[in-house]
This record gives sequence, C-alpha cells and structure tokens, in this order.
Amino acid sequence: MPARSDPPAIGVLALQGDVAEHLRALRQAGASPAPVRRPEELEAVEGLVIPGGESTTMWKLVAGFDLLDPLRKRISGGMPAFGSCAGMIMLADRLVERASDQATLGSIDMTVRRNAFGRQAQSFEGDVTLHGLAGLPFRAVFIRAPWVEEAGPGVEILATESRTGRIVAVRQGVALATAFHPELTPDLRIHKLFVDMVRDQS
Repeated sequence: MPARSDPPAIGVLALQGDVAEHLRALRQAGASPAPVRRPEELEAVEGLVIPGGESTTMWKLVAGFDLLDPLRKRISGGMPAFGSCAGMIMLADRLVERASDQATLGSIDMTVRRNAFGRQAQSFEGDVTLHGLAGLPFRAVFIRAPWVEEAGPGVEILATESRTGRIVAVRQGVALATAFHPELTPDLRIHKLFVDMVRDQS
C-alpha cells in the first residue's frame, strides 16, 4: 500500500487507449498522475484509471504484462478504480456475450454488454444528466460504447443515456465506471469525483 499523498498519486493503465487524455484530465482535476505498465508502478499509486480501448486486446495485454493478479489484489483490497468505456467492461462482474478468452476484474456488481450502442460508425455525442453532480448535463462521447444491462442493489446509478434509457455511469463503493469517454471533453467533473474518491480513502 503506497503512502498517502496530496495531490493523490493516481495511475492510468497505459497499455492501450486514451492514456494521455486521462493523464491530462487527472492533472487538471488536482491529482498527480502517472502511467502504469508494470506491477511495481501499480504498487506506487493510490488509485487507478482503466481507459477506453478494445477490451479483449486490453485483457490480453494485462495478462502479458503480468498485471492480472496484481490488479485483482489491489482492487479487491480497496484501491479506488475508475473505468471508462473498455474500462467499464474490465470492472464488471458479468459480461453479455463475452469473448471466449475474456474475463474481468469484477469490482462492480453489474452486467455489461460490449459494443451495445453499435460499432465505430455508430459513435455519437449526447447529453447525460449526472445524478449527484451539480451543473449542466454532461456532453458525453460514446465510441463503440457498452451499457449496463443490469446493476445490483448496491450500485449507484449516476447517469442514463437519454434516447435509450440505458445505464451509462455507475458507482459502487470506491469503484466508478462510465460507458462514455469523459477524458475527451473539457468537463472535469467525473475526474474530480474520482480524485475526491481517492482522497477520501486516505
């Protein structure tokens, strides 16, 4: 367990996806961010962001970089984690139509459907209302996005997509997940929420 720091040390899993964008957003939200590719780098952070990307490829890379067991240990031990898009898939307890060799880190009691909003050509932007966060609706970027088909009783629903009513942002304890990409917008509310979650663990 790393020593607590202020600003909090938050890692971004840097194997694939929007790593630089999350690092920038975390820095602007008041954290001290760092890329994480190795187990010793994971041990040095107080929280972790799992970015968007391709979830089956990301899973293979996590295993190939010997991060699977360390990730499960830290997350099950109470390290705050935030997953966006593919990161939401990685944090789910259950997947609909999972790839044959794909598993999850299983920290949120939810069932997630991969590519639920369609393939790359069906990517879109839309406003979502963030429950519990002040301000205007969040302009969300959905790229081959998943959605939450079912959330357990201990899961707080933070946002639904207006056209479909599907769940697209959730929180359970120190785990946070969005189906969209907040790192691709100038709106820092979700990253600030996660930074506060990490601070509250100290």
